[in-house]
Order: sequence, then structure tokens, then C-alpha cells
Amino acid sequence: MILYSMPSSGNSYKVRLLLALLGRSVETVDVEYDSPALAEAHEGARLPFGKAPVLVLEDGTALPESNAILCWLGEGTRFVPQDPLARAQMLAWMFWEQNQHEGIIAVRAALLTYAHRAPEATPERLADLLSRGQALLQLMDTHLSTRDWLVGNAPSLADICLYSYTHSAESRGGFDLAPFPALRGWLARVAALEGYAPL
Repeated sequence: MILYSMPSSGNSYKVRLLLALLGRSVETVDVEYDSPALAEAHEGARLPFGKAPVLVLEDGTALPESNAILCWLGEGTRFVPQDPLARAQMLAWMFWEQNQHEGIIAVRAALLTYAHRAPEATPERLADLLSRGQALLQLMDTHLSTRDWLVGNAPSLADICLYSYTHSAESRGGFDLAPFPALRGWLARVAALEGYAPL
């Protein structure tokens, strides 16, 4: 398999993290923003939705979207609950990550990290994203205050999915994680998983 991965992207990182936790290796093509490799991937129609990550399967099928890739790789592994309700709850967190969390936590980090996004980083927008993001982190902290993992009693794709942008929310997005002890404990538990690989 071949993974088209943007090294600095949380969406690409979550795929690399799951692969590491599963002990699986793939050929990786780094397609960082504004790189020749990214231009080549676009020219070669390697990115069906125009962005990374994309996992090219052994038969040549290109699978885009990070959470779809997680579901495909996670099928039949310990990271997908067997119980139908727990599996649906896992998916609910993954949908929430793309629909709510990423659009705020990741966007604020991108505005502060990537030079080409700097014109969008107005004080008003950054302040709004900060306020909304702290509320999302509070939601996660409240949920994790009574449990070790987002769903059930073991790590699932939901934890891997939400870890990717949450673990760098403070360093890259300027969010304050100090008020969230349960969230910080959860981040430490994910980082302690056997096979863990950093961003």
C-alpha cells in the first residue's frame, strides 16, 4: 500500500498513528503544502478529493478521507468495538471530530502555523475560534472525567481520531489545556500505547 501523507497535518497523522499502533508499514509519499511532491500528486490524479491523506490499496484503489481510512484499516482489529452500540458511539465521536472539532481546533492551529493562512488570522477570528475551541475541549474533558477512553473500556478509532488535533491544540493552536485534567490524562494514555508514534 501507498500512503499520500501531509507530514504536518493531523488528518494524515491519525492514519500514520493507527498504522504504527497496528505495527503495519506502508510506503509513504510526503505531500507537504507547496511541495513538488504535492504538485505531482495533483497532476497524477492521486488525490481523489484534492487533499491528503489518501491510502492506495494493493489493488490500486485510492481511498481518501482520514476517518474512512481509519475505518478500513481498523476493521477486525482491537480498535473497533464488536458491540454494535459501542461501534456506533465510536463513529459518533469520529463524525463529531470532522463536523465540529477539526473545523475549530485544527483551523486555529492552521491559521497560526501556515504562512499562506496568515491573512485569514484576524484577531476577531482567532478570538472566536479560541472561545469555541475551549468549549469543545471542555466537552471532551467532562466526558473523560468518568472514563479512560472515549468509548467503552479500551482505546478505539475514536481516541486515535480525536488525539491527532487535540494533542497539539496547545502547542500549535494556543489553546489552554491546563483547566482540563481528564483530557490531559487521556492524552497521556494515548501516548503510552504500545507502538505509539509522534506527529
